[in-house]
Amino acid sequence: MGVNRINFRDPHAQREGLGRKLVHVILLAAFVWLIGFMGFVGFIPRDVKDTATKTDAIVVLTGGSDRLAEGFRLLGAGLSPRMLITGVAQGVTLQQVIENMGADKSVAPQEMLDCCVTLGYEAGNTVGNAVETASWVRDNKVASVRLVTANYHMKRSQLEFHRALPGLTIIPHPVFPKEVQDGWWFVKPHLLVLLAGEYHKFVGAWCRGILQDLLLWSGQMQETGDWSLGDWSLGDWSLGDWSWPELSWPDWLPKLP
Repeated sequence: MGVNRINFRDPHAQREGLGRKLVHVILLAAFVWLIGFMGFVGFIPRDVKDTATKTDAIVVLTGGSDRLAEGFRLLGAGLSPRMLITGVAQGVTLQQVIENMGADKSVAPQEMLDCCVTLGYEAGNTVGNAVETASWVRDNKVASVRLVTANYHMKRSQLEFHRALPGLTIIPHPVFPKEVQDGWWFVKPHLLVLLAGEYHKFVGAWCRGILQDLLLWSGQMQETGDWSLGDWSLGDWSLGDWSWPELSWPDWLPKLP
């Protein structure tokens, strides 16, 4: 026969204990987020490491006139014989692209525009940039590219391009938008929002890559890759309508027999 026990614990104190645990979890998550964010900011390129190596092509990701101007400068300097501008809006011509560069349009080498500059209209985000570039690289037998984008966007771009273009030599060539060249960025709300948003997109891209690697390893996904996800970095967690080109086997996972 059971014995009724008297519980002398205060039920309110028990609820407070659960509340404290929740607070601790939230504080721990915030601490981990902050450490990751500071690490991400610390790895944002501060300069161009390689300014002289020639490549088969220059790839410019749209998103600012400074990127386009730098791409044209590199083309005019002879660092590459051709250039792809990926992520151009449908219907926009090369002349319109140059006109939208404003004061920087003078750097576009007019004698090379018709023969050496290709506009890509298929990409709507960074994942799309990588996929569009992969197709163009294969068609043009390109073995090395100089990748031009904003410095805060470079790490995520490299991540996506290395996954879509395994074996391709990619030389990062960041540009430095004026709005992020502020030593007091950590007290400027608009810069914090910009960098935090890019950090979240980078984490999303990294997690998607890990998931794809695990699916490759488990055999639920073929190495040629007909399974894909939309760009998680933009908040689209649904299945996409495009596929990854030639996913490579991750070095950190052993193959199943």
